[in-house]
Amino acid sequence: MRTVTVVGASLSGLHAARELRAQGFDGRLVIIGEEPHRPYDRPPLSKDFLTGRTGEEQLALTDAEETAHLDAEWLLGVRARGLDARGRAVLLDDGRTVSTDGVVIATGAAASRLPGDPPAGVHTLRTLDDARALRADLTAGPRRVVVIGGGFIGAETASSCARLGHAVTVVEAAPLPLLPQLGPRMAAVCAALHRRGGVELIVGTGVAGLRGPGTVTGVHLADGRTLPADVVVVGIGARPRTDWLDGSTLALHDGVLCDDGCVTALPQVVAVGDVARVGGTRAEHWTSATEQPRVAVANLLTGRTRETFRPLPYFWSDQYGTRIQFAGRCRDGDTVQVTEGDLTDGLPGHGGFLARYERDGRTVAVLGVDRPRAFTRARRELQQDVRQHGQRGDRAGSALST
Repeated sequence: MRTVTVVGASLSGLHAARELRAQGFDGRLVIIGEEPHRPYDRPPLSKDFLTGRTGEEQLALTDAEETAHLDAEWLLGVRARGLDARGRAVLLDDGRTVSTDGVVIATGAAASRLPGDPPAGVHTLRTLDDARALRADLTAGPRRVVVIGGGFIGAETASSCARLGHAVTVVEAAPLPLLPQLGPRMAAVCAALHRRGGVELIVGTGVAGLRGPGTVTGVHLADGRTLPADVVVVGIGARPRTDWLDGSTLALHDGVLCDDGCVTALPQVVAVGDVARVGGTRAEHWTSATEQPRVAVANLLTGRTRETFRPLPYFWSDQYGTRIQFAGRCRDGDTVQVTEGDLTDGLPGHGGFLARYERDGRTVAVLGVDRPRAFTRARRELQQDVRQHGQRGDRAGSALST
């Protein structure tokens, strides 16, 4: 290959570029990014960046030395609008065409939005520009903040807003926040963290609409209530950014369909990160974004699937001063036991706790809350067991990543 194009200047895109050079590719390397920014770290956006403890310069994932070492052609602030039928050219919104021998798709995911045009004061939180706008609204004085969605982004944002002194309400349509990821018993712990953090948690009802033609003033709930609001944060998930691939020969279904080696139906096209459905699973994990590129690039340079990627799912989240770590796959019916530490009135005791999810006599997932050493040990044991016996289960978590 003489030219490889990475579409997406994301965490996974940067790791793909690094892997290309590390694995011996010395040809032309093109990196296309829709945002004008060089790759940056997304997890702090909902935490330290939002609260002002981290500046933009600390988010950067590259420096001048590495940029020079990569020797890449950066095309930033321009969107890819198409991939030709055989994957030999990437079409750009500004009319340019990038001819290429190989393509790494790393376009990530976009925040899901409520229907219609939102009034001012309504935010999503996915990009640096999103975080800038939200932070500006939050520094204009005390605000009544309504967070729609109790998932990872919603919970972390609510925690940050509460830390800044705002009055915060979280609206979650499910009976408990993070119920699909953690199951009912451990999701109840997350609900208790919200309440301990001074945040009102409303569950079991959805959002019917927003009040305010110019600037948001309230949130209408499906149960008939209206919550007053000066700022609204919509955290209802994300959708893979595959629209630019419509009309290509690639198979798309909630992501770019790949085999276990991140290879698409076109051997010269691979996909990594939030946009990739690898072996039937699309995992919005930071670890997937950093680990998939090694396998994807090896297969891209070989021209066939030589290596595969079937990791143990892992995510973490920081909420209300508490670190939550989860590894494995759980599903309804799993038995959950606290094996280290304790729960007191539904909240982590001093020193946190470690919980194990068991099925048919085997541990299938582990959860650590403020118990990092024990969690790391349990995660390593689980990884060894997975390598010996394979994975079980069908539920995995997600977090802001790539």
